[in-house]
Amino acid sequence: MPASVASRLTPSILFLVLSLLGAGFVINAYHPLVKRGPLSVSTFFAGWLTAELPLQHVAWHVAVTGVFVWLGALGAWPGFLGLAITVGSCIALIRLFAGARRAHEVMERALCEALGNDYTTRIAPERLSPLDAPPALAQILVPFAMGHPDVERTADISYGEHGRRNHLDIYRARAGGSKRPVLIQVHGGAWIIGRKEQQGLPLMVHLALEGWVCVAINYRLSPRATFPDHIVDVKRAILWVKQNIARYGGDPDFVVIAGGSAGGHLAALAALTPDDKSLQPGFEDADTGVQACVPFYGVFDFTDRNGMGRPDLRIILERLIIKKPMKTHREVFEKASPLYRVSEKAPPFMVVHGVNDILAPVAEARHFVNELRAVSKAPVVYAELPVAQHAFEVFASVRAAHVVRGVARFLEYLHCEHVRAGEPLRASPPPPVSAPGAAESAQAI
Repeated sequence: MPASVASRLTPSILFLVLSLLGAGFVINAYHPLVKRGPLSVSTFFAGWLTAELPLQHVAWHVAVTGVFVWLGALGAWPGFLGLAITVGSCIALIRLFAGARRAHEVMERALCEALGNDYTTRIAPERLSPLDAPPALAQILVPFAMGHPDVERTADISYGEHGRRNHLDIYRARAGGSKRPVLIQVHGGAWIIGRKEQQGLPLMVHLALEGWVCVAINYRLSPRATFPDHIVDVKRAILWVKQNIARYGGDPDFVVIAGGSAGGHLAALAALTPDDKSLQPGFEDADTGVQACVPFYGVFDFTDRNGMGRPDLRIILERLIIKKPMKTHREVFEKASPLYRVSEKAPPFMVVHGVNDILAPVAEARHFVNELRAVSKAPVVYAELPVAQHAFEVFASVRAAHVVRGVARFLEYLHCEHVRAGEPLRASPPPPVSAPGAAESAQAI
């Protein structure tokens, strides 16, 4: 091959290869390529960052294209093919962005389905913020900057005897106040990793600006900790909040709990077991009940009795978390599963899950919601987000902004009902949750 031809082909071929790689990321965001096994973790990260940062990926595509055009990539046919693939990828990424902006429609449908179409009339007008307000440009461009100058953080308060793993942070508006509703945030990390500073910030900052007091907690982690250590710590943190949060402007009579992934599991388990003395050693008679629960992409069934979860989760649970084989200790796995703890006494729930979740498959969330709705006397809201992966609200993406507003509206509804003190929560009977049809999925993308 003549040197002149090779010099034209080299940048063209490299550009084509990178274009195909970029297209692979986009395809994986819409339809995860690997859903089981070790490679699925890589699939999750690639799909998560692409789906939540589509405009940043467009910028990356444009920058790479500009560099290769300057290098002469369009001097041969592979370069033109790469350009066509890149244009297609950018169009698909813009559609991802548009779909994320419509997350408020998903949240509103979920709220109306469970609370009734007139639910907003039961929220005080001054507490009713719009669901569809567009995120600020700065948030779109820099989604990892999640703090706010009007929100203060009081860090590393001890609530138990286990050092840093029993520390909590309090987020609240600098303006002060008293008798403010309280949210407890439980971080995720497969019960093995994670810290209180790493998750739930978009929700906590938003609520703090709306007059809430938010508490982010650490808890003991495996493999050093063994179940039920994790949930015991969560319940001890709830007790600490009830006994101490008034000093920080919070209302101990209105405490809700939220969490993502393993934190969603622990939040749901805590909300469903306020009267389980075995999970409260040393404080068996304490009140650890909460007024509501919001699990994001949680795990609800350690036994995987319906084959809806990840097969490899059982290995992690048996080796690192529970440290017992399920074959001979099934009762321990059931005790640790929110699915087995649903009852008519359950507080109001809002379950939020992504359709494309690889780490906590959405089918398990649907089943949990159906089981909870079948027995609970309180509202159960279920918001299923098209295209969304696991951890979609860890940073302030466009989708996260709309989801946070929807969750805040649910919590404001409950708090207004609480303030009215005496009017019961009304739960309209929503239909069973099932997988969305092809037409619905396509429309929501």
